[in-house]
Amino acid sequence: MSNNYFIKRNVTNENDLDTQLQKSSQKLPSISLLKFPFILKEDQTAAVNAWINNNHRGTILYSTGTGKTEIAFECAKILATHNLSYDTQLLHTKKSVADIDKIPKNGQKEFEASLNQNNFNIVTNNNNENVSYSFFNILFLVPRISLIDQTISRLISYGIPKENVAAYFGERKEIAEIIISTYHSAIRNPNLIRRSNMVIFDEVHLISDTSKSFRKIFDIVVEDPKKAILGLTATLDKKDFKNNTILTVLPPVIEYSVSKAVKDKRLAKPIVIPIKVSLTEKEQEEYNTFSTKIKNISNKFKRYDVNSMTDLLKKGGFASGMAKAWFANIRKRKLLLSYAENKLSEAAKIISKKFPDEKIMIFSETIESIEKLKDILKIQGIESKIIDAKVKASERQTILKNWGITFKILLSLHTLEIGYDVPQVRIEIILASTSNINQIAQRVGRVLRKHEGKNIALIYVIYVPDTKDDNVIEVIQKAVEGHEVDISDILNEPPIRKSSEKKKRKGKEAKQENVITDATIKKVKLKDDKEENLGGKKRVNEIRLLEKKIQKAYNIIESSLQQGTFIIEQYKTNEKGNIKNNGDKHDESKLNHGNNNIKKEEIIYRIMSSKDKDKFYEVNLEKKSCTCADFVFRKVKCKHIIAAEIILP
Repeated sequence: MSNNYFIKRNVTNENDLDTQLQKSSQKLPSISLLKFPFILKEDQTAAVNAWINNNHRGTILYSTGTGKTEIAFECAKILATHNLSYDTQLLHTKKSVADIDKIPKNGQKEFEASLNQNNFNIVTNNNNENVSYSFFNILFLVPRISLIDQTISRLISYGIPKENVAAYFGERKEIAEIIISTYHSAIRNPNLIRRSNMVIFDEVHLISDTSKSFRKIFDIVVEDPKKAILGLTATLDKKDFKNNTILTVLPPVIEYSVSKAVKDKRLAKPIVIPIKVSLTEKEQEEYNTFSTKIKNISNKFKRYDVNSMTDLLKKGGFASGMAKAWFANIRKRKLLLSYAENKLSEAAKIISKKFPDEKIMIFSETIESIEKLKDILKIQGIESKIIDAKVKASERQTILKNWGITFKILLSLHTLEIGYDVPQVRIEIILASTSNINQIAQRVGRVLRKHEGKNIALIYVIYVPDTKDDNVIEVIQKAVEGHEVDISDILNEPPIRKSSEKKKRKGKEAKQENVITDATIKKVKLKDDKEENLGGKKRVNEIRLLEKKIQKAYNIIESSLQQGTFIIEQYKTNEKGNIKNNGDKHDESKLNHGNNNIKKEEIIYRIMSSKDKDKFYEVNLEKKSCTCADFVFRKVKCKHIIAAEIILP
């Protein structure tokens, strides 16, 4: 007989129990009533199958916006239905009619012992017959309280009876067949985990080995080798030692990257636009002072990371005082970077000059920075709202409801990184100072969800080069994947290397992001200075010129988005070699046919001019050719070709 037990919520006495049991009598688990108003995508059913085939344990590593929650629900439904063939008559106990947290501490052991001994009392109905039930307890863990009601609403919308779904956190402790709770609540109430046939870990990457309290959840889960466990996340660094426990208990069973989802047209194409700004003279002095103090303390104690410095903090005395100073300077430097004057002014410029009528989401690292940006926008007559952890759930919902109606700019401090669906939003601004790939992936994912008429999303990253911001572009490119191209390819020329070097580097070509940063230029220059025949200065000048072209390509994309025009329109040649219109709204007679010898079945893309919205140029990516004057007369890679390369999957 199963050791699972059922606790009905809002039960006050035994008579109520009998009544509610009779009213809620059912032959199937609640999750079996799940019915989506749509058909799951092929990639979603593949994920379900991968988890089922791995003995109902593992992590589904799917990019944000690809329906991980629906995948989890479907996994639970299939497993619960499968379990019916093994246990179709489960009994209930009056002894268990109590909220788990209300069990007296001194009676906890006795309570658990009675469960382990199968000490169940059979509940009978008025006809003195046993009441037969079949149920499947599910615990769905989320990282934040704000996500609990959102998950419950989704379950109800998919046909799960409201009375069979409960929320468990803080003062609101309900018990039902399906419970939505937080990681913190599960740690404090381990029986939530023990009573469950299946535990779902949303954003499982948060339970890394550095979080000792969260990690205790795994200790409870592995007590029962038959318990089904499912992890959900958009990103999990398999090379990071901090994820060893996750990889052991919940190894990835299937992966679906952003680049693959974009190619499958499941997500909008992310266009990452880096904006470099400098610190003011005063800010630079302060930054250097903080950095010097941090470096000196680290060198003195030979400790260079947060964990080792935390250990030093615990030692007490002089060493502890120095560790406190180290953390204080880290905090001051982070603050300075987050609300650097030029960062905030550049963000305000993007909003007011480029997209004054567009809904925009802005992420920052500190409350101080978003409060300052809010003040700057207010002076310019631009209304904005802030959502952070202090904003109550009801107020948060009101803000989100009015977003785009009474105000356009939403400022967020981490809170909206996880779980919120805002598919209509096409523009996001990140005030860089984090290089945490999990945070980056979540932030980027907020604007990649598909919506009618939305094929791309612009992600502005405002950063200060040669600071702790410096590697943020690289991290973002890693998060979205598939955006790395060789510099030589961008310059439209083969890499110049000695023959011996070619052999050594075969298959390991150095990749650079399509956005050229100061760090890239320094690396190229350093390499070129070492190899005499490369001409270092010339190479750097070429890259500087390329940066300008890339910026112009971004301007084309921005202009198209502002005017509501699809950026790239595809044409395919027919059998006679003439261009066939694939749904273009513009008059075909306006096309600039600069090449009458187009091969059959070649694909041509129309790129809108950045200066004249009624003018388009034809780009052939296979040939890397364009009908603009820059290419026709100079034979150089133009901004239109670069724009096509950036935007196409």
